[in-house]
Amino acid sequence: MKKIVTIQDISCVGKCSLTVALPVISAMGIETAIIPTAVLSAHTAFEGFTFCDLTNEINKISEHWKKENINFSAIYTGYLASEKQIQIVSDFFDKFKTEKNIVFVDPAMADNGVLYKGFDKSFVKKMANLCAKADIIIPNMTEASFILDTEYIGFGYNEDYIKQMLVNLCKLGCKTAVITGVSFKQDEIGVMSYDSENDKFFKYFNKKILREFHGTGDVFASTCVGALMNGLSLDKSLEISADYTTECIKSTLEDKNANWYGVNFEEKIPYLLNRIKTAVFIL
Repeated sequence: MKKIVTIQDISCVGKCSLTVALPVISAMGIETAIIPTAVLSAHTAFEGFTFCDLTNEINKISEHWKKENINFSAIYTGYLASEKQIQIVSDFFDKFKTEKNIVFVDPAMADNGVLYKGFDKSFVKKMANLCAKADIIIPNMTEASFILDTEYIGFGYNEDYIKQMLVNLCKLGCKTAVITGVSFKQDEIGVMSYDSENDKFFKYFNKKILREFHGTGDVFASTCVGALMNGLSLDKSLEISADYTTECIKSTLEDKNANWYGVNFEEKIPYLLNRIKTAVFIL
C-alpha cells in the first residue's frame, strides 16, 4: 500500500481541507498521514469560527517521522495559513523529497479574483517559491494570476493565453502545472495542464453548473492525488477528478436537505471508486 502525507488545516465542520483529503484519499486505497496546520471549529465562511494555530507542531512531527524513517510516495499540501508555515513546509520538502516520490502543491490562497482574507503580495511570493519546489502544482485561475503577477481575467481569454500561463508557471521550477476553473465557452468549465518535461498540454471540460460550493477545489485536488497514487496518468487523474467533483455538485443540488457549506462527496465515493477500478483495470 502506498502512503502519502497531506499538510493542511482541519475545519471540523465544513467539508474542506483535511476533512475531505483524508476520507477521499483513504477510500482510494492509499494510506494517508496528516499534518494539521491548524484546527478550526468550521471553515471561514462561518461567522465566529474558532482557530487553533498548530504551526509550532509541524517541525516536531517531521522530526519524529525522520527518526522513525517514515517515507512517503507523495507529499500533498493545501491551505497554509502564514508565511512561516510556507517556510516550514518548504523545509519539510527538503527532508522528505526523494527521487521516487512526488510533491503536489495546491496553492490555496485566492478565488474569484481576490486573495483570501489575511494574505498579501508577500504571502503570494512565498507561495510561488514553494510552487517552484513542486513536481505538480494545481492553482485555480485566480491563484495562477497572482503567482505570475498578471491581471486576473475571469472570462474572455483563449487557449493560447492559458497555454502561456502554464508554461510560465513551469518556468518557476515545477515540472507540471495545472490550472483549474478554465473556461473558453459560457457553458463549459474545466482544467488544463502542461507537462514541461514532455512539452505536452492536456485539457478536459465538463458542462458548467451555475452554482458554487465550498471545498470543491479540495475534492478535486485530493482525488487527483489519489488517482496518481493508483498508478494513473496525470491526464486520466485530472479527468476523473473533474468528473467526480461534478458528480458531487450534482448530488448536492439534488439533495433538498444538503448543507450550504460543502458538497456531498461522501455519497459519490462509490462512483469514484468504480472510476478508479475501471481505469486501473484498463492499464
